[in-house]
Amino acid sequence: MTIEKHDLVHELPEYRDLIHELKMQDHHFARLFDEYHEVDHEIHRIETNAEITSDEYLEELKLKRLKLKDELFEIIKKAEEERQNA
Repeated sequence: MTIEKHDLVHELPEYRDLIHELKMQDHHFARLFDEYHEVDHEIHRIETNAEITSDEYLEELKLKRLKLKDELFEIIKKAEEERQNA
């Protein structure tokens, strides 16, 4: 089984440039982006057995990552709409 990281640019490659812009211009987005990647990194370490934890904790982390991804995607879509309407 291949375990891959779920970094945001890999997950949403079509928004690479917009993600970069938002990281530079939107402090809230940048904070959520950093938190997302910290959680993703921790999940990856657990899944590769670099860290040991309970299955329940791993599932909590996965839910947190999903929630963060949803929040980030919402910001991305809003920024994309604003860009198109400008």
